[in-house]
Amino acid sequence: MSSAPAACPCPLGEDMIPRFIEAGDVTLDLLHRDGRVEDSWLRLHPREFELLWRLAQTPGERLSRKQLLAEVWRLEREPGTNSLAVHVARVRSKLASFGIEHMLVTHPDGGYLLDAPPGPGAFRFRRVPLDSQ
Repeated sequence: MSSAPAACPCPLGEDMIPRFIEAGDVTLDLLHRDGRVEDSWLRLHPREFELLWRLAQTPGERLSRKQLLAEVWRLEREPGTNSLAVHVARVRSKLASFGIEHMLVTHPDGGYLLDAPPGPGAFRFRRVPLDSQ
């Protein structure tokens, strides 16, 4: 009988989901599902957090209304409401408390983008191989 540990079927690389995403002055925290500017929490509601997280994954890239509804709301059809615009306005209002509401941009061709430089790097959880302990 071998006492070697079973091989892990999951990859042990950089493909892990980051806990933090930094975009400009905002640090999004996946564990707390909220964002911070310096030491102050934004107090994001769940959908507001998901919206800001999705935009922060690809800063500077325009995401259409259809993309955001599909990826954040999980809707394949237009809901016939202005829910997305309402959530964007709420996030902007929370960012305005810190004078950074301009980072959430309505694109002239439709959709939205986060106009903020990405942070210095996302913190990632990594598995440590058992034999290195």
